[in-house]
Amino acid sequence: MAYEKVALIGIGNIMFHDEGLGAYLVKYIEENYEIPECLTIVEGGTLGFTLMTYYQEYDKVIVVGTGSKDGPVGTISSESSEEVIRHGSTIRQTANEVEITMMLEICSFHEDMGEVQLITMVPEDIIDVCNGLTPSVLKHMPKLVDATLKELENSGITLKKNIGDVVSFESIVDAYANPKIGDYNDMSMLA
Repeated sequence: MAYEKVALIGIGNIMFHDEGLGAYLVKYIEENYEIPECLTIVEGGTLGFTLMTYYQEYDKVIVVGTGSKDGPVGTISSESSEEVIRHGSTIRQTANEVEITMMLEICSFHEDMGEVQLITMVPEDIIDVCNGLTPSVLKHMPKLVDATLKELENSGITLKKNIGDVVSFESIVDAYANPKIGDYNDMSMLA
Protein backbone atom coordinates (compact mmCIF):
# COMPACT_ATOMS: atom_id res chain seq x y z
CA MET A 1 0.00 0.00 0.00
CA ALA A 2 1.33 3.46 -0.89
CA TYR A 3 1.10 6.32 1.59
CA GLU A 4 1.33 10.05 0.89
CA LYS A 5 3.35 10.94 3.99
CA VAL A 6 5.66 8.46 5.72
CA ALA A 7 7.95 9.14 8.68
CA LEU A 8 10.90 6.92 9.59
CA ILE A 9 11.89 7.59 13.20
CA GLY A 10 14.98 6.20 14.89
CA ILE A 11 14.72 6.26 18.68
CA GLY A 12 17.16 5.66 21.50
CA ASN A 13 19.79 7.35 23.62
CA ILE A 14 23.23 7.23 21.96
CA MET A 15 24.85 7.68 25.39
CA PHE A 16 23.92 4.12 26.39
CA HIS A 17 25.75 1.85 23.93
CA ASP A 18 23.26 -0.14 21.81
CA GLU A 19 20.30 1.96 22.99
CA GLY A 20 21.14 4.40 20.16
CA LEU A 21 20.84 1.88 17.34
CA GLY A 22 17.67 3.51 15.97
CA ALA A 23 19.41 6.89 15.70
CA TYR A 24 22.38 5.31 13.93
CA LEU A 25 20.10 3.40 11.59
CA VAL A 26 18.15 6.43 10.33
CA LYS A 27 21.36 8.39 9.84
CA TYR A 28 22.83 5.48 7.86
CA ILE A 29 19.77 5.42 5.58
CA GLU A 30 19.81 9.20 5.23
CA GLU A 31 23.49 9.17 4.24
CA ASN A 32 23.39 6.19 1.87
CA TYR A 33 20.04 6.40 0.07
CA GLU A 34 18.11 8.89 -2.02
CA ILE A 35 15.21 10.10 0.11
CA PRO A 36 11.96 10.92 -1.73
CA GLU A 37 9.82 13.91 -0.74
CA CYS A 38 7.10 11.68 0.70
CA LEU A 39 9.52 10.29 3.33
CA THR A 40 10.57 12.25 6.41
CA ILE A 41 13.50 10.87 8.38
CA VAL A 42 13.65 11.78 12.06
CA GLU A 43 16.47 11.09 14.49
CA GLY A 44 14.05 10.84 17.40
CA GLY A 45 16.68 10.03 20.02
CA THR A 46 15.04 10.74 23.35
CA LEU A 47 12.30 13.09 22.13
CA GLY A 48 9.73 10.89 23.85
CA PHE A 49 6.16 12.13 23.85
CA THR A 50 6.91 14.94 21.38
CA LEU A 51 6.97 12.21 18.72
CA MET A 52 3.19 11.79 19.13
CA THR A 53 2.58 14.55 16.58
CA TYR A 54 4.08 12.32 13.88
CA TYR A 55 1.52 9.61 14.69
CA GLN A 56 -1.25 12.11 14.02
CA GLU A 57 0.22 14.05 11.08
CA TYR A 58 1.59 11.18 8.96
CA ASP A 59 -0.23 8.39 7.13
CA LYS A 60 2.42 5.84 8.16
CA VAL A 61 5.10 5.99 10.85
CA ILE A 62 7.90 3.44 11.13
CA VAL A 63 9.71 3.54 14.48
CA VAL A 64 13.05 1.73 14.88
CA GLY A 65 14.79 1.09 18.20
CA THR A 66 15.86 -1.51 20.75
CA GLY A 67 13.52 -4.19 21.99
CA SER A 68 13.34 -6.70 24.79
CA LYS A 69 11.76 -9.64 22.95
CA ASP A 70 13.10 -13.08 23.75
CA GLY A 71 15.98 -14.13 21.56
CA PRO A 72 19.67 -13.64 21.04
CA VAL A 73 21.33 -10.30 20.32
CA GLY A 74 20.32 -9.16 16.84
CA THR A 75 16.83 -10.69 16.91
CA ILE A 76 14.53 -8.38 14.94
CA SER A 77 10.80 -7.99 15.56
CA SER A 78 8.19 -5.98 13.71
CA GLU A 79 4.83 -5.13 15.28
CA SER A 80 1.88 -3.00 14.25
CA SER A 81 0.50 -0.46 16.70
CA GLU A 82 -2.40 -2.82 17.39
CA GLU A 83 0.01 -5.61 18.37
CA VAL A 84 2.05 -3.26 20.57
CA ILE A 85 -1.09 -2.05 22.36
CA ARG A 86 -2.47 -5.59 22.71
CA HIS A 87 0.70 -6.75 24.46
CA GLY A 88 0.71 -3.61 26.61
CA SER A 89 3.55 -2.17 28.63
CA THR A 90 3.64 -5.11 31.04
CA ILE A 91 6.04 -7.12 28.88
CA ARG A 92 8.10 -4.12 27.78
CA GLN A 93 11.43 -3.83 29.54
CA THR A 94 13.13 -0.79 28.02
CA ALA A 95 12.15 2.82 28.65
CA ASN A 96 11.62 3.34 24.92
CA GLU A 97 9.25 0.38 24.64
CA VAL A 98 7.15 1.54 27.58
CA GLU A 99 7.03 5.11 26.27
CA ILE A 100 6.12 4.04 22.72
CA THR A 101 3.37 1.79 24.09
CA MET A 102 1.95 4.62 26.22
CA MET A 103 2.03 7.05 23.25
CA LEU A 104 0.23 4.56 21.03
CA GLU A 105 -2.40 3.93 23.68
CA ILE A 106 -3.04 7.67 24.02
CA CYS A 107 -3.07 8.32 20.27
CA SER A 108 -5.37 5.36 19.59
CA PHE A 109 -8.22 7.40 21.10
CA HIS A 110 -7.89 9.93 18.24
CA GLU A 111 -9.35 9.26 14.83
CA ASP A 112 -6.44 10.97 13.09
CA MET A 113 -3.77 8.42 14.03
CA GLY A 114 -1.80 7.02 11.11
CA GLU A 115 -0.59 3.47 10.78
CA VAL A 116 2.41 2.77 13.04
CA GLN A 117 4.92 -0.06 12.73
CA LEU A 118 7.54 -0.69 15.42
CA ILE A 119 10.75 -2.45 14.35
CA THR A 120 13.04 -3.48 17.18
CA MET A 121 16.31 -5.34 17.59
CA VAL A 122 17.51 -7.10 20.73
CA PRO A 123 20.61 -5.23 22.00
CA GLU A 124 23.58 -6.54 23.94
CA ASP A 125 24.14 -3.56 26.24
CA ILE A 126 21.87 -0.58 26.96
CA ILE A 127 23.19 0.02 30.48
CA ASP A 128 26.83 1.09 30.11
CA VAL A 129 27.46 4.75 29.36
CA CYS A 130 29.32 4.60 26.06
CA ASN A 131 28.74 6.19 22.66
CA GLY A 132 28.80 3.41 20.13
CA LEU A 133 27.49 -0.02 19.31
CA THR A 134 28.74 -3.30 20.70
CA PRO A 135 30.49 -5.45 18.07
CA SER A 136 27.66 -8.01 18.18
CA VAL A 137 24.97 -5.39 17.45
CA LEU A 138 27.12 -3.69 14.81
CA LYS A 139 27.37 -7.05 13.03
CA HIS A 140 23.55 -7.27 12.90
CA MET A 141 22.85 -3.69 11.73
CA PRO A 142 22.68 -4.68 8.01
CA LYS A 143 19.77 -7.01 8.89
CA LEU A 144 18.03 -4.11 10.62
CA VAL A 145 18.57 -1.94 7.52
CA ASP A 146 17.05 -4.70 5.38
CA ALA A 147 14.02 -5.03 7.69
CA THR A 148 13.50 -1.26 7.59
CA LEU A 149 13.85 -1.06 3.80
CA LYS A 150 11.36 -3.92 3.48
CA GLU A 151 8.82 -2.08 5.67
CA LEU A 152 9.34 1.05 3.57
CA GLU A 153 8.69 -1.05 0.43
CA ASN A 154 5.50 -2.38 2.04
CA SER A 155 4.54 1.28 2.45
CA GLY A 156 5.11 2.04 -1.24
CA ILE A 157 8.62 3.52 -0.91
CA THR A 158 11.60 1.85 -2.54
CA LEU A 159 14.85 3.58 -1.67
CA LYS A 160 17.65 3.76 -4.19
CA LYS A 161 21.27 3.68 -3.00
CA ASN A 162 23.36 6.78 -3.56
CA ILE A 163 26.09 6.51 -6.14
CA GLY A 164 29.56 6.61 -4.65
CA ASP A 165 31.13 5.67 -1.38
CA VAL A 166 29.05 4.11 1.38
CA VAL A 167 29.07 5.89 4.72
CA SER A 168 29.66 3.03 7.16
CA PHE A 169 27.98 2.51 10.51
CA GLU A 170 31.41 2.89 12.10
CA SER A 171 31.76 6.37 10.55
CA ILE A 172 28.30 7.38 11.69
CA VAL A 173 28.90 6.14 15.25
CA ASP A 174 32.24 7.96 15.33
CA ALA A 175 30.61 11.20 14.15
CA TYR A 176 28.06 10.98 16.97
CA ALA A 177 30.73 10.15 19.55
CA ASN A 178 33.17 12.81 18.33
CA PRO A 179 31.13 15.54 16.65
CA LYS A 180 32.98 18.06 14.50
CA ILE A 181 31.55 20.95 12.54
CA GLY A 182 31.32 19.93 8.88
CA ASP A 183 31.18 16.13 9.36
CA TYR A 184 27.80 15.99 7.61
CA ASN A 185 25.66 18.37 5.64
CA ASP A 186 22.76 17.81 8.05
CA MET A 187 23.96 18.84 11.48
CA SER A 188 20.66 17.91 13.14
CA MET A 189 22.35 14.71 14.28
CA LEU A 190 24.39 16.79 16.70
CA ALA A 191 21.36 18.37 18.37
